Amino acid sequence: MEAMTSTQITLYGISNCDTVKKARAWFTAQALSHDFHDFKKQGVPTDALDRWTAAVSWQKLVNRSGTTWRKLDAPTQSAVVDALTASALMTAQPSVIKRPVVELRRGSDHLITVGYVPEQWEAWTQHHITP
Repeated sequence: MEAMTSTQITLYGISNCDTVKKARAWFTAQALSHDFHDFKKQGVPTDALDRWTAAVSWQKLVNRSGTTWRKLDAPTQSAVVDALTASALMTAQPSVIKRPVVELRRGSDHLITVGYVPEQWEAWTQHHITP
């Protein structure tokens, strides 16, 4: 049986985002150890962005209803047409990524969610984290 230390949870986002704060509080309240990766301070990890895009699609990652997207000019918005162009935008403008992105890694498994979805996180903890 694998120990809990073999499971890593990383919450990606921006520290002053209310949804990110709510997610961090949820993990803390569940006594689940997790790392926080702040896009503003640490940037967007390219390898992680590739995993997220493959797992959940670039359309789900790009927050088209957020302030950052709405502030972009029309040509920039219309240039986002595929994973490559979306990744370039998300790397250049991390605030356009829907938050939080939560990644649970255990061995070679990578479970990824986008947004505040505690019901999914609860399911993960029941199936992937051993006390």
